[in-house]
Amino acid sequence: MPDAPAPVPLDRTAFAADAPSVARALIGTTLLVDGVGGVVVETEAYDRKDPASHAFAGPTPRNAPMFGPVGHAYVYRSYGLHWCLNLVCDATQPGSAVLIRAIAPAERIEIMRTRRGLDALRLLCAGPGRLAQALAVTGAMTGLPLHEPPFRLLPRTEAEPAIAVGPRIGLTRGVDTPWRFGLAGSPFLSRPFR
Repeated sequence: MPDAPAPVPLDRTAFAADAPSVARALIGTTLLVDGVGGVVVETEAYDRKDPASHAFAGPTPRNAPMFGPVGHAYVYRSYGLHWCLNLVCDATQPGSAVLIRAIAPAERIEIMRTRRGLDALRLLCAGPGRLAQALAVTGAMTGLPLHEPPFRLLPRTEAEPAIAVGPRIGLTRGVDTPWRFGLAGSPFLSRPFR
């Protein structure tokens, strides 16, 4: 029996929709950075009109990738400590992006464990800072296209999964906006949904 064809990576058209739609659609996809990664289980959406977004006050040198073409990475440092990976989206509203909050580790797990200095599978990529460390995401990747190496983003292998929706985490503005999406019941979420 012949092998099944390899899945075709998502291209820039997958990021053309509004941020909440893209954030929801990314649940169940597979994110790899240099072959290391797993299934996306948690995301958060942000757009230009959102007071919690880095793009709210307009373009700056830091957030410039959010105003660039869709389907590119926007990587920033949170509290001066942790890198965070966002995927730029929404062709009609520049300044929109989706934060990847958590993945279920699946590919090259030992590399992730080494990078994190941690054995616990559940905690390897449960949170945007942990995820970035496990996948070796750095600021040097900001602005890079997601359809070219080191990134590889593969479509879901099954129909749309059960998705939990709730407010985003760790914000002081836009705290009630229900733009956090997660794979319902996943043990790899950064925090359970209420």
